[in-house]
Order: sequence, then C-alpha cells, then structure tokens
Amino acid sequence: MAHENQELRNAGLKVTLPRVKIYQILEKAGEGDHFSAEDIYKLLLEHNEDVGLATVYRVLTQFEAAGLVSRHHFEGGHSVFELTQDEQHDHIVCVKCGKVREFSDPALKDRQDQIAQELGFKITDRTLYLYGECAEGCSPKA
Repeated sequence: MAHENQELRNAGLKVTLPRVKIYQILEKAGEGDHFSAEDIYKLLLEHNEDVGLATVYRVLTQFEAAGLVSRHHFEGGHSVFELTQDEQHDHIVCVKCGKVREFSDPALKDRQDQIAQELGFKITDRTLYLYGECAEGCSPKA
C-alpha cells in the first residue's frame, strides 16, 4: 500500500481509504482495461468496500485533475478511466457492449504527423477513437 500512498501524496492528495482502494483497482487493471465509475463501484462492492458511487465519481474527478488518471469520453456519454500513461495509444470501442481496447500503431502515428505537416500543422496532442462491434458475441450494455 506504500506505493499507492506515495502516488497520492506526489499528486498533492491526502491519503484516504477510498482513494487508495480506487487507485489499486486502476493499477491492477490489465493492459488495455478501462473502467467506468460504475465498474469501479461494482468492484468495490464485490470486495465489501463501503465506498459510495458519488465518492467514486468524486475521487476519479480528483485523480483526473491531479493528472493521475485519464478520462476517455465516448459516444453516448460513455466515459472510462485509466491510469495516466507516458506512451501514446489509441482506442477502439464496441458500440454494442461498450468494451474498450487500446492499441498502438507507429505507422498510423507517422501518417497522422505527415497529414498534419502537409496541412501546415504541428501536432501537440492526439486522440483517436475507432467504433465497431467486438467479435465476442456481446450483448448490448444495460
């Protein structure tokens, strides 16, 4: 728990149990996993943690303001969170179930830089979201 405490302190946040628990969930996420506030709330409930949904939203907003997490907004108001990462990556989203996967493609990044240069721009930030249907026979998100 010391690592989480230090990350929170480095971000200027007081160490509280809800913050530590939410940070741990985000930190333990597998590569490419992204959680909504509701997903995190359900995981906390499964571990018998007494943290309300409003607290989850508040902590995630605090984490975002402190630069600890990145929030991704998708069509239909769907937002997911992940710990802020150094490397650039893009996202593909299932329009049926809301599953989000991340990917990196250096050739795509190079092509974006080339297009920007051709149009007289220097890219300072980039965000790419692709939408489709995942191949896992998913059902619509409730």
